[in-house]
Amino acid sequence: MSGHGDPIPMTARKGGPLSGVAEVPGDKSISHRALLFGAMAVGETRITGLLEGQDVLDTAKAMRAFGAEVSHLGHGEWVVNGVGVGGFAEPQDVIDCGNSGTGVRLIMGCMATSPISATFTGDASLRGRPMGRVTDPLALFGARSYGRQGGRLPMTIVGAENPVPVRYVVPVPSAQVKSAVLLAGLNAPGQTVVIEKEATRDHTERMLAGFGAEITTHDSPEGRVITLTGQPELKPQTIAVPRDPSSAAFPVCAALIVPGSDVLVPGIGLNPTRAGLFTTLQEMGAELTFENLREEGGEPVADLRARFSDNMQGIEVPPERAPSMIDEYPILSVVAAFANGKTVMRGVKELRVKESDRIDAMARGLEACGATIEEDEDTFIVRGMGAGGLPGGATAQARLDHRIAMSFLCAGMASQQPISVDDAGPIATSFPIFEPLMESLGAHLARTKS
Repeated sequence: MSGHGDPIPMTARKGGPLSGVAEVPGDKSISHRALLFGAMAVGETRITGLLEGQDVLDTAKAMRAFGAEVSHLGHGEWVVNGVGVGGFAEPQDVIDCGNSGTGVRLIMGCMATSPISATFTGDASLRGRPMGRVTDPLALFGARSYGRQGGRLPMTIVGAENPVPVRYVVPVPSAQVKSAVLLAGLNAPGQTVVIEKEATRDHTERMLAGFGAEITTHDSPEGRVITLTGQPELKPQTIAVPRDPSSAAFPVCAALIVPGSDVLVPGIGLNPTRAGLFTTLQEMGAELTFENLREEGGEPVADLRARFSDNMQGIEVPPERAPSMIDEYPILSVVAAFANGKTVMRGVKELRVKESDRIDAMARGLEACGATIEEDEDTFIVRGMGAGGLPGGATAQARLDHRIAMSFLCAGMASQQPISVDDAGPIATSFPIFEPLMESLGAHLARTKS
């Protein structure tokens, strides 16, 4: 699949049970960070299990543009020879981050405290996403930004010549914002402090410590306080990237709603700041079990087994869980459509500024498939129709959003009538093997004419 170019319409229809082993790709969040930290270390960082989706490949290309040596050795195996903290060279061309909000925001943080300039752009979806949430705190270090109206790409960042450390309270839960500030703090003297009122995924903090940075975390009345001492020499590492829980969500959830299914997804990262979906599914009554619990590369890992669950119940998902599963609400809303009763998702306004307005995209698509939906700015409610109850028979608009496309294709595997998406191309940004992997489990997917 290609994340760019002509649309790739695709249809999913009901077939037999899904069964087998689903070896999903490496974790996207950790893959981005492995490349970034490798580029800012001094020496050779070796990475295995890297996600080779378009988002991560764009980050690899960007690190080359900033002067690091990035080499692909084979499937998932990469070597990065870094330039050290503050060692980025000024890129000769525009940095195209494709569809990746994570990539562009973290790279902006990496270069914002070096005396260089860089211009960033992306695809139509990324050019529509707000960057002010990152450029505002980067300005506190002394960086300047010049973009389109509304703080949108294309945008030029002029790095600070004499950066100062920052104390920043993250206004809304966002691992991207927190990480961008910490990455900028690497090349600022003294201590940069980030305070988040709600804990978000902590891959950046874990990896900073692994690369030798002096970083501490403690809870306070203000929230979670992260203190980073600037201008360290990061030491190169060997990183084994665990499999992505956000990608695992699709074969797991498809197995839960397709009758007779039994799917094992091995080696999934279960970082507590990322595992909210699996907790929620278990609360709904899903037959989801964790096997072979272990730790790899400082991250908790397990094998997940998902079996068809014909009596799942709608629940109220606590809003404080949102940061640990923000990318999984689209596929959760599909599961909710096949549960009994009402599933209420609150505290989810962040979904409106993702690759698309994910609440609106899922609401309109599910309604077209026969579900009953309620929503407001910060709430998404799905009234379940029970196992096999979703009529289907519609074409959903993916809106250049990989997770929307995959969610509706999973819905079509269990609905009464097939479900199509207008463009499955963006799936390549995060899960390039989605189509063959799901077909290997028994799913019926077909590329259709536009």
